[in-house]
Amino acid sequence: MNRLISGWRGDPRIWRRGIVLAALAVVLALVMLLHARVPNTIGNLGSLTETFLPWLGLLVPVLFLLAVVRRSATALIALILPVAVWLNLFGGLLTDKTGSGGDLTVATHNVNADNPDPAGTARDVAASGADVLALEELKASVVPVYEKALAPTYKYHSVQGTVGLWSKYPMSGVRAVDIKLGWTRAMRASVTTPQGPVAFYVAHMPSVRVKLKAGFTARQRDTSADALGEAIADEKLPRKVLLGDLNGTMNDRSLNGVTSQMRSTQGAAGNGFGFSWPASFPMARIDQIMVKGVEPVSSWTLPATGSDHLPVAARVNLDTSS
Repeated sequence: MNRLISGWRGDPRIWRRGIVLAALAVVLALVMLLHARVPNTIGNLGSLTETFLPWLGLLVPVLFLLAVVRRSATALIALILPVAVWLNLFGGLLTDKTGSGGDLTVATHNVNADNPDPAGTARDVAASGADVLALEELKASVVPVYEKALAPTYKYHSVQGTVGLWSKYPMSGVRAVDIKLGWTRAMRASVTTPQGPVAFYVAHMPSVRVKLKAGFTARQRDTSADALGEAIADEKLPRKVLLGDLNGTMNDRSLNGVTSQMRSTQGAAGNGFGFSWPASFPMARIDQIMVKGVEPVSSWTLPATGSDHLPVAARVNLDTSS
């Protein structure tokens, strides 16, 4: 360290070297700060950037090492900008906001249509203690397996298309929700909890792809997200819970129709980023639990199952009068 510092002393070039690195640090800070301005007109580049926005922070230590090797004081000072922006955007997720108590535990899991062990997956998520459980990507031929495995824990359930809801409490008003796909990948049900009725929505947004020629193909997902947002906005019950695989993060502007009116339990009461996909190396939280008129108490990811997604769960307080 002494040799490193002594090599910088009396060297006026430490301010002239590394101008390009300093410029890159400023550009990185601007991309993170103004991510909502990155256009979606070319390959949905804005949504792609927002999906993996937290990972841009990994460029900071890379630039730091290059600045040290280059012996550039200018580049090191410029790095303060992206560090400050990243901490402003995501620093709150690094703290543990988990509380205690709550009235209801909910969970959601994209079980993967090609899951090699559906019965084991069902038992694993039921063991989480969830009072209400949502499953997505249910293959019709395997639905009976999930129904049989979950029957001892959940007295009530309904499957609509490829999504389903299991509950320990009575359900009513069950119906499919049209998210403009031509087939059913979303549903709504009212669950009569001990604290009163709560509207539950289960949704599996269309998949997105990153293609060399087409970029981030998410147009169908975006249309479905807008339709889901309209359905939730029209809901008459004041307490609402959304469970599902939205194929997008809370930062993705294309989900504003939903995210603008609901809170993420992970953001409000989680510990860390809560990445859920892919299960082998989670890089994004695209499996969401969101609430309105309900207070999040805690939120977490569950251990891996036979799916390529991790299950996510949350504990919520339904009595918000205090």
